[in-house]
Amino acid sequence: MGGDHGHHHKYEVPDYRIYKIEDCPKLLKVQKALEQKGLKDPWLRNEAWRFHHSFKTEGYKARRAIFRGIQWGFAAFVVTIAIEKVWETMSPSDHSHVHH
Repeated sequence: MGGDHGHHHKYEVPDYRIYKIEDCPKLLKVQKALEQKGLKDPWLRNEAWRFHHSFKTEGYKARRAIFRGIQWGFAAFVVTIAIEKVWETMSPSDHSHVHH
């Protein structure tokens, strides 16, 4: 009755050495900005996993599945509305007039 419904997902923690600041342009930018001020962040490497493409959390996968293609869908929606408005102005129907 625990609610797991027999789904057992084993998650393996990846080796920390695969994540490098050099692979993340945003972190390199932060590192260089700190260096210009004479500072260093010894924990910066701990943020590299967030930018690594092979790391995909369940939340990331869910958001990607839900919002995949939303830009194209919205663009198609806007184009459809625009075409309908142009069509209405070019050929008004008899239903738009009120008969007494």
